[in-house]
Amino acid sequence: MTRPPLGIIMNGVSGRMGYRQHLVRSILAIRDQGGVLLPDGTRVQVEPLLVGRSGSKLAEIADRHGVEHWTTDLDAALGDPRWEVYADFLVTSARVPALRRAIAAGKAVYTEKPTAESVEDALDLARAARAAGVQNGVVHDKLFLPGLRKLRRVLDSGALGRVLSVRGEFGYWVFEGDWQSAQRPSWNYRAEDGGGIVVDMFPHWSYVLERLFGRVESVSARAVTHIPERVDEQGHRYRATADDAVYGVFDLAGGITAQINSSWAVRVDRDELVEFQVDGTEGSAVAGLFGCRVQHRSTTPKPVWNPDLPDAHDYRADWQTVPDNEVFENGFKVQWEQFIRDVVSGTPHPYDLVSGARGVALAEAGIRSDREGRRVDLPDRRLPGPAPDGAAGDDATAAVVPSGARVTA
Repeated sequence: MTRPPLGIIMNGVSGRMGYRQHLVRSILAIRDQGGVLLPDGTRVQVEPLLVGRSGSKLAEIADRHGVEHWTTDLDAALGDPRWEVYADFLVTSARVPALRRAIAAGKAVYTEKPTAESVEDALDLARAARAAGVQNGVVHDKLFLPGLRKLRRVLDSGALGRVLSVRGEFGYWVFEGDWQSAQRPSWNYRAEDGGGIVVDMFPHWSYVLERLFGRVESVSARAVTHIPERVDEQGHRYRATADDAVYGVFDLAGGITAQINSSWAVRVDRDELVEFQVDGTEGSAVAGLFGCRVQHRSTTPKPVWNPDLPDAHDYRADWQTVPDNEVFENGFKVQWEQFIRDVVSGTPHPYDLVSGARGVALAEAGIRSDREGRRVDLPDRRLPGPAPDGAAGDDATAAVVPSGARVTA
């Protein structure tokens, strides 16, 4: 038995992330596989409506991928009851008003991060969604990466014992745009346009740390702009006003210390573009985008520091690879399927706008820490008022920091 298609408004599909990950690799892949399989054995197919400012771009994308519906009129799309879900992939500065309109129209909403430019706006969105009783979700794609799913398996097994610390390295060299074209859009390096690596990556580290290890209780951050001048898509030089690297130390609930370096000005000398090393009393693990390796205490070598002699021991050979044991699909697609199931069944999505607000709060706290040169605490705050029946929210909710710095600053 097949249910009617789920109509999804997709706003911002002409952008890099909206097009590649959300349209092509998620919604169109779901459409081409015959929809999403539901727990009761039925399937729900998806029907996208492409929305944006450029009709010619939308028409070209729609024609290329066999998509029937597109429009430049968002209000008309929100007013049409056949479109039940609104998905937002706009730049951050345009996100809040669009999400508010979608919530007011009674649509389920699914959005990229950060959800807003300030904690107040992020929490207002969460409150509005709760008051309207609409399903809401925020992209938490890194939780669905094969490497982190394997790490989750290792953690759940207890093989690491009590976790002591987490060390993360993320980044790569983004070319300046002169002698080689940049891999990221120029607005990423202009604070006035919502750019900056703190804004981009701290919302990710918020949910990764929280879901795998524990709530972030405080942060110390140093944000810098290593490359002060870049060249935009038109070949014009511009001043980089946003941070392109941030070095953070996070204190987590349970006494775990996490240190994560994030940089667009670092050359890669690691197996993957992001790696996390987790050290515990019984063992350690190193996880990346795809792989995960472990070392138990019983197989841990006993190094001796001797600066006078080269160490010939192959330390990497002491680690064991965690097997796949399952088929891993694109993380964006997997979360989309989970969100669609939750929309159809009415089950609250676990990665909601409250979780998104925590990511904004961590970014604000990181910016404040850098500005003030001190550690910033994130109090454990919750959305006021009772949660709807069955809501996933406020037991795991909002560690938010009082306002004081916008995440675009």
